Amino acid sequence: MQALSKAAPGSICTIKWMFGVPEILSFLRSRQIREGSEIQVIQNCGSGMIIGKGQKRYMIAMEAAERIQV
Repeated sequence: MQALSKAAPGSICTIKWMFGVPEILSFLRSRQIREGSEIQVIQNCGSGMIIGKGQKRYMIAMEAAERIQV
């Protein structure tokens, strides 16, 4: 298990657990990104990360990515 922030671009990861700011977790869960979900790392952008779920793409802060274990 490792932090999502350490995953390589292009890798497909299964989320094992998430913790952090409730507003960020609520945002992710409202888009069906939760424990057990498979996501794809699209790109690391310095202070953030672009992830994909299905055909959707989301930008999350690197601090949030560090609190998601895959």
